[in-house]
Amino acid sequence: MLLPTEAPVMTLSSSTLFPQGMLPLFIFEPRYRMMLAESLATHRTFVVALRKPGQTRETPCTVAGLGLIRACVQYKDGTSHLVLQGLARVALGKVSRYKPFRVQRIEPIPTFISEKTRITSLASKVVDIVAKPNQYGWEIPLHLVMAPEPKGKSNSTPVSFDHILQHLRRIQDPCQLADIISGALLDDVLERQAILETADLEQRLTLLIKFLLAKVKARSKQKS
Repeated sequence: MLLPTEAPVMTLSSSTLFPQGMLPLFIFEPRYRMMLAESLATHRTFVVALRKPGQTRETPCTVAGLGLIRACVQYKDGTSHLVLQGLARVALGKVSRYKPFRVQRIEPIPTFISEKTRITSLASKVVDIVAKPNQYGWEIPLHLVMAPEPKGKSNSTPVSFDHILQHLRRIQDPCQLADIISGALLDDVLERQAILETADLEQRLTLLIKFLLAKVKARSKQKS
């Protein structure tokens, strides 16, 4: 898919969007209703950016996630539920306009891959950590294996932990694996943003392992 050179930007205080990740959103603000209408009428994409910590103004972090509107349910009152699928990490550039909603130039951020053997080993370690639900008590969201449906639609098919784990083990791309697990298991938005901003895949996986093990340690203390 050819990515746009500029896109609308939704700035949120507690959300990030990873490539391949799924993000359900409820659109109710007038400016974002207009943004959604324009996106649906054009390339069906917009950016989700984390608001810079400590900022009183709505200033987005410079690295964000570009997403594609996979599904959208619109209501008579003008609000909408949608599911956004992450397409790429992007660097936010020059602001094209601020009103009625922010639009900025965007540039995809390529992933830097160094030593493949080391990366493969780190990816395996990530899956090994996730694969111990009884010990670590992971609660893995369903969107690891399928896109969530907007409110108003239903999917009653049960998905077991083993099914999700099999899906993870089938992922051959360590980059995709790191992003999926980061999006699903990291609760701290600053940790998620740190992963999003890390272009070097070895460093990204190393950081993810650090965050997962810290989470394991914290849970162990709670149980003791």
